[in-house]
Amino acid sequence: MKNKTVWVKADIGSIEDKKNKITMGLESGADYVLIDKSDIENVRKLGKIKIAAFVSDFHDIPDADILVIGKNGEGDGTKPLPSDFTGSMDLITADALSKKGVKVAGFVIIRNKKYEEFAAELGKVCDYLIVIGTDWKIIPLENLIANLTNENINIITGVGSSDEAKLALETMEHGSEGVLLDTDDLSQIKSTATMINKHPNSDLDLVSASIIEVRQVGMGDRVCIDTCNIMEKGEGMLIGSKSTGMFLVNSESEESPYVASRPFRVNAGAVHAYILIGDKTRYLSELKAGDAVTIVNLQGNQRDGIVGRSKIERRPMMLVEAKVDDIVVSAILQNAETIKLVGSDGELIPVTELKNGDEVLVRIEDGARHFGMNIEETIIEK
Repeated sequence: MKNKTVWVKADIGSIEDKKNKITMGLESGADYVLIDKSDIENVRKLGKIKIAAFVSDFHDIPDADILVIGKNGEGDGTKPLPSDFTGSMDLITADALSKKGVKVAGFVIIRNKKYEEFAAELGKVCDYLIVIGTDWKIIPLENLIANLTNENINIITGVGSSDEAKLALETMEHGSEGVLLDTDDLSQIKSTATMINKHPNSDLDLVSASIIEVRQVGMGDRVCIDTCNIMEKGEGMLIGSKSTGMFLVNSESEESPYVASRPFRVNAGAVHAYILIGDKTRYLSELKAGDAVTIVNLQGNQRDGIVGRSKIERRPMMLVEAKVDDIVVSAILQNAETIKLVGSDGELIPVTELKNGDEVLVRIEDGARHFGMNIEETIIEK
């Protein structure tokens, strides 16, 4: 599933207004800023962020990540729509730019049904389709998602607040691929970016598993993942030795009598273990600074995390196995009281206190894994 993105519209207003919006977007983790091409160099000086720039023709191609067609044209209603869409200058320009190998977005303000139909046509020749509502919220977006479902298009919905952004992301379950925030309220930029960062690509189904074995297995190399993110009780990562399933290993978010809390850390498990990242797995031993990880909470909600460092150290290890119906979930974890699994009641259980019959949260996988991807295949892991 595609990641959701947040765009900040900063093409109108004084230089200071634009700068404030762009700076807040940078600091809040926005993915793109939408600007006029004349402001590209100014944005480059402020920081590193992807740029979508309005252009009017296909002759001048500025140094931007995405070129946006529609402003001061048919898309925003400055020029009337032709009766035959094939005569649309916006469509012709977008098609010409696409053939030059650049990323193109269409920008359309949905004023009525005809503009909705025009947006659908524009979406067939663009990489992105930015749609702005006037007196609507849901129905035209539903129609566009349905009409373009077989097209390789990213729909970006214009919103004015984080509440509208949440609605756009959840329309027809699939939702838009991102939102374009147009507001003078800088706090809304921050709250929208935060909300999208936490918005799950999909909720994971976590189920209760019963512990069937806990035993020491000797010394081994374990991976400790220190992230650039603060985690809370009930948040951690999904770790397992087998493709059949993984345990929710909690972060070190709680203090112990011997060690201060380190809520940025997941002491994850042995070097061979899988970690679930998005819809794929990686080996713990592969992780390094700057890599993406998926943080999961006890409700199965996901959010993105970043590896700050990965430490591999030799430590005493223990085997933990649990069972769901006929499926056995297994992991080898460090033998230390700071490593905790999440109980089915939401309480944390140190691995040193685990006993047979304890109920913990796990993720059960369907199918096998091939180079980290889930496939339909028979496989036996012991």
